[in-house]
Amino acid sequence: MRLAAVDIGSNAIRLQITHVTQYQGEIKFKKLEYLRFPLRLGSDVFSTKKISPGNREKFLKLMQAFKLLIDLYEVEEHMVCATSAMRESTNGREIAKEVLKLTGLKIQIIDGNREAELINMALGQYIDNRTFLHIDVGGGSTELNIYKKSRKTASMSFKIGSVRTLDEKVSLSQWRKMDTFIKEHLKGETAQITCIGTGGNINKVFEISKPRKNKRYLELATILEVLDQLNGLTFEERIHLLNLNPDRSDVIIPATKIYLAAMQSANSHRMIVPDVGLKDGVMSYLFQKATRIR
Repeated sequence: MRLAAVDIGSNAIRLQITHVTQYQGEIKFKKLEYLRFPLRLGSDVFSTKKISPGNREKFLKLMQAFKLLIDLYEVEEHMVCATSAMRESTNGREIAKEVLKLTGLKIQIIDGNREAELINMALGQYIDNRTFLHIDVGGGSTELNIYKKSRKTASMSFKIGSVRTLDEKVSLSQWRKMDTFIKEHLKGETAQITCIGTGGNINKVFEISKPRKNKRYLELATILEVLDQLNGLTFEERIHLLNLNPDRSDVIIPATKIYLAAMQSANSHRMIVPDVGLKDGVMSYLFQKATRIR
């Protein structure tokens, strides 16, 4: 079975095509194709409330290219999700209709709660009886989920994202709201809180930290060290010395500060970095949907 997920974010747009196999009860997801295109819809939307004509044209071309790949790989099930940039743009739904007419791809403009639900579908193996704070930082929003004894007890989306923060479009009230949410829902916890970080920026911070083999976590002190390293380099140096893409080089610092703010509100000193995100959750959802139908 071949599945495809398209994640239309505020900083970039991603396509992943996965081959799912089942043998003797074991299910394996093998990535066949992954493309990330740096189309920053968030800079348009968080400033002017709409997607610009230039980015609209690029977006339509990109969706046509993705549709060709989906067809060439003979994908059986696919899902196209758009998050904060498209849901906040005044012309997002109009563009989604244009994409449907042009390519046949139906864009689902999802809210923060649905986004969190899909991401959580990829986190099952990392959740146990401890208390966890899951932090997913995107370009336009941050989704927080709290787990206690393997059960999600609270969830909320905040208009705090890497692109939005870079463009100075985050209000002080949003930062206070996030801090209050974390402290209220973790009040009374005596054990150390473990965070789970998802999103491209925390994966890059993890990579820069040069972790030991088979280690999938970051200590708070290590994240602070990486942030100091990033702050000590210019935009160009981050590209050339750390091998960052230009559209990662500018947002990685504000994104890291968001993760740190959430960790510090939770008084947490460790973050698991599982390298999963929305697209992986969509794959799990599509597989479950396809197997139910069969």
